Amino acid sequence: MLIRGLSPESLRHLIFRRPPPLNPEHPLRVFYAVCDHFEPMFEGASERLQRERVDRWHTGLPRLMQPFQDSEGRSPQHSFFYPQEEYRREYLDKVVDLCDQGLGEVEVHLHHDNDTAENLRETLLGFTQLLHQQHGCLRRDASGMIRYGFIHGNWCLDNSRPDGRYCGVNNEIDVLRETGCYADFTLPAAPSPAQTVTINSIYYATDDPLKPKSHDRGVAAGVGQTPPDDSLLMIQGPLSIDWNDRIKGVIPRIDYNNYQGRRGASIERFLRWVDAGVIVQGQPNWRFVKVHTHGCEEGNADILLGDGMRQFHEDLAQYARQHPDFRYHYVTAREMAGLVHQAEAGAVEPDWSSLE
Repeated sequence: MLIRGLSPESLRHLIFRRPPPLNPEHPLRVFYAVCDHFEPMFEGASERLQRERVDRWHTGLPRLMQPFQDSEGRSPQHSFFYPQEEYRREYLDKVVDLCDQGLGEVEVHLHHDNDTAENLRETLLGFTQLLHQQHGCLRRDASGMIRYGFIHGNWCLDNSRPDGRYCGVNNEIDVLRETGCYADFTLPAAPSPAQTVTINSIYYATDDPLKPKSHDRGVAAGVGQTPPDDSLLMIQGPLSIDWNDRIKGVIPRIDYNNYQGRRGASIERFLRWVDAGVIVQGQPNWRFVKVHTHGCEEGNADILLGDGMRQFHEDLAQYARQHPDFRYHYVTAREMAGLVHQAEAGAVEPDWSSLE
């Protein structure tokens, strides 16, 4: 159904909101990040299938990405959100090898259920230490804290599912922030009931430790604005209405901003996501397009490593050649968060050196 997982308020937003007007004095810049819930053990796969999944990425990703460059001459990037509960050194080593080739970065993914804040804290600190010390992933900030991006398994950030399944921690946002999370990339969650009222936004969520789903609403990121104290940055991917794909030829479907099943990469979807207007308020010329996927699922790997993705990158380059005021930038999740902060500081041109 059209409204599955969306509140009436969110649906009105989708129908009536228009893209913010551009400043004609500056180019339109689109920052594009693919955030992969990278799960080799998906659906209890055998060890043989797990290895086949990882090996397919290890050989296929460089072959796919090598020919393409964005407006800055950079290859496509892939952010591997690796699940703590599926850790296996040999798999991480191959993913890290891809990252060492300049094709992406590793971040943190977690599935849990009926958890406690104390156990969650221990789990996150242990896993981020392991990723940093054993695999050279993640970075330390000036204080020495390891920083990481996060995606919640089953979409249930901050115990947001109505039945309380697949989390259990009402103060999860505080735990994430206190253990070094620089931003959350879970959303959108629709059609899951864990979807927030807030959509198509970059904003800051402040935890209410006594209630679930504290990120349902928050304070929008804006140029010149100081984030609220003790808040966590939320970077949502765009939700949009696909008027060309209709149920029984009548009701348009929601585009849930994923590469999955029959929904692959295309220039049409990309431009629709750009028009969704995920921005830092006050900087309309910087559009943020975060896409999610489950890259180890065989059908999705076909999409992500196949001819359709190759055609998408070719079409994107052609579109940029045809539109001189359009720039597109392949970025990791971490770089996307850094660009959010640059926009908040009033930047007009991205400072790539500060993201290195």
